[in-house]
Amino acid sequence: MGRDTAGRDDRGRLGRRSFLKAASASSAAGTIAVAGCLGRGPGSNTVVMTADSGVEGIIHSDGDQPSVQQALWDAGLDEDIRIEIQTVVSDSASRMQTAQSALEAGRAPPDIHMMDSGWTVPFVLRNQTVNLTEELPGETLSYVNENYLDAILETARHPESGDLHGLPLFPDLGFTLYRQDLIEDAGYDTSGWGTEPPRWEEFANAVSDARDQAGLNYGYTTQAAAYEGLSCCTFNEVMTSWGGAYFGGVDNLFTAGDRPITVDEQSVVDAIRMMRSFIEGENQNTLDGYSQICPSPIVQWTEQESLSPFDAGNAVSNRNWSFAIAQTGAEEAFGEDLGVTTSPIGVPEDEAEFEGTGGTAAALGGWNLVVSPFSERKEEALQVLEAFANEEVMLTVFQLGGYLPPNLDLVAEANPDDVGPVARYGEVVQAASDNAIPRPATDLWPEQSALIYQSVNSAYRGANAPQAAMNDLAQELEQSESEVQTNGN
Repeated sequence: MGRDTAGRDDRGRLGRRSFLKAASASSAAGTIAVAGCLGRGPGSNTVVMTADSGVEGIIHSDGDQPSVQQALWDAGLDEDIRIEIQTVVSDSASRMQTAQSALEAGRAPPDIHMMDSGWTVPFVLRNQTVNLTEELPGETLSYVNENYLDAILETARHPESGDLHGLPLFPDLGFTLYRQDLIEDAGYDTSGWGTEPPRWEEFANAVSDARDQAGLNYGYTTQAAAYEGLSCCTFNEVMTSWGGAYFGGVDNLFTAGDRPITVDEQSVVDAIRMMRSFIEGENQNTLDGYSQICPSPIVQWTEQESLSPFDAGNAVSNRNWSFAIAQTGAEEAFGEDLGVTTSPIGVPEDEAEFEGTGGTAAALGGWNLVVSPFSERKEEALQVLEAFANEEVMLTVFQLGGYLPPNLDLVAEANPDDVGPVARYGEVVQAASDNAIPRPATDLWPEQSALIYQSVNSAYRGANAPQAAMNDLAQELEQSESEVQTNGN
């Protein structure tokens, strides 16, 4: 494949909008629960792939029901090649450790690792991935480079050569889901919210009033546990909407060791203080004028815990991924009463200090398929990846699981009757892609992510004051960056 240079000024210098033509849940993996027997006799064409239960559930089906496996065969995959899933639970850090253990030991199967877009690069740098630029057919590579989202592709490339080492299975974008019917019953006009989100203050007031009028238990639910999803995604969105940044803006997302540390800036602290207001109301280290709308347990919630109250009709709004739109936008759920937008706005873009921040934001998540260099089924695994790059396969994954296709144009072209309710929000998906914010996907991110989510979670819980927590975090990140310079990496 040639390298995709469209829309890129130079590596690591991508504006938030030109950086993306487009767009996980961002979490996945931990303890292993093997689906079926992983033993393969001589001549077996079974390709073993890691995946969480959500993806596992759509690969195969019973009877005549549609499945991704059948779509892969229909796309030209040899019919004697069958995918077997090695399932993992939804914890991204645990999945990274599981993949690391297998690859450092040179162990296969699995033949294909499903890797979080936030930590694919470290495996690429350790030569633990197959170079797809050298292995996939030129036609497939051209299609991927020309049609896949630039941002998700960047997370699967070698930072120096630009060669592709992972095929995006799906990108994801952060969305704010809300009960349009309840908010409008409370006297608010949401007609323009889809592509022009409100300010956080207006949003909080609307959610608070709708909650009280409808007599619900919860206003706004989100993910604020001490895990990858907080640092990569939910806090990244809130911080960006306030004009804040971890490392001085989008110019520094793919370079480490020589970049500013900006987590102790006022914009970042104000983002935390607002979230403290949402959790505590008017209290110490909060922000005036912001209603209490979040239940205190959000500091322990990840995706599913935060979605459950909303899905059950006990919350006005929920921040989540596209799968949640598919689930709650179905006719048997909220149907067209479901409103969807990106994050509310903290400060306008023209008031933000750092490039690519301010305004609305949608965190970029997603997962890449990486072939193990130790696989004894390398050719079969490469055929599987080639088939996953087929548009009908992407639409099947979209239809069955609600996972966005890496060619985002397919969303706008899809019929909601065919692929489900996410297609009903095509304009919102495009707005999210235009305002997407990735995490800093460098080889330091796994370590730095843990520092960030521990510090932010402690400030959310009130264990540390926001400014003090960010001052300490800035020192820790400075140390992490300085070690890179010292080691010459």
